[in-house]
Amino acid sequence: MTTMHPAFNCAPVSQRLRALVRSMPRTGITLSELIGRVGNDGLLILVALLTLVFLIPVSIPGVSTVFGAAILLISVSRLLRRDLWIPARLQHRVIGTRKLRPLLRKALGWLKKIEYVSRPNRIGWLVRDGAIDMLNSAALILGAVLLMMPFGLIPFSNTFPALAILLLAIGLLQKDGVCVLLGHVSNVVTVVYFAVLIGGGGLAARELFQRMTA
Repeated sequence: MTTMHPAFNCAPVSQRLRALVRSMPRTGITLSELIGRVGNDGLLILVALLTLVFLIPVSIPGVSTVFGAAILLISVSRLLRRDLWIPARLQHRVIGTRKLRPLLRKALGWLKKIEYVSRPNRIGWLVRDGAIDMLNSAALILGAVLLMMPFGLIPFSNTFPALAILLLAIGLLQKDGVCVLLGHVSNVVTVVYFAVLIGGGGLAARELFQRMTA
């Protein structure tokens, strides 16, 4: 596994991600190639990259499952303090970049806005090692699971969990407890939103059933 060049590691998150987007092949790239470009030390950079496509209202079928699974595995490895393991089926799955690159470039504008208001060393206890770091990794896992939920065609169903994951990743990368806190809040908002969707769907199904059997 490769590691990032020191200059790349010190650059702003948006600049690092823009460099990754520019380096993508024109036709397609595998998940293993993406991981190789950031190295083990840059997995949170990769997490941030994988969320960007969901910040704009355009959906690419199947992407939330693949990207969500990758984020989940990265988050679990972070929680367990182990090297990243990715199943071969995911490692070698080619992701088409012709549609992906333009979406990522547009989404980078949102990242720059988040980065602009982010400041290191705010609410420092939220970004410390130990139990709180395990909680933050668990929050990343929750966000990944929510991203993989089968609500892809419903507005904001991918955007809310992706925003939560992005805020957590940016906060952890920049040691900004405010961003991390906003990531936790976004996870809660996502859970509430999904609960409303499920509850509303259940009520609609029951009413339809009652009308059909009346």
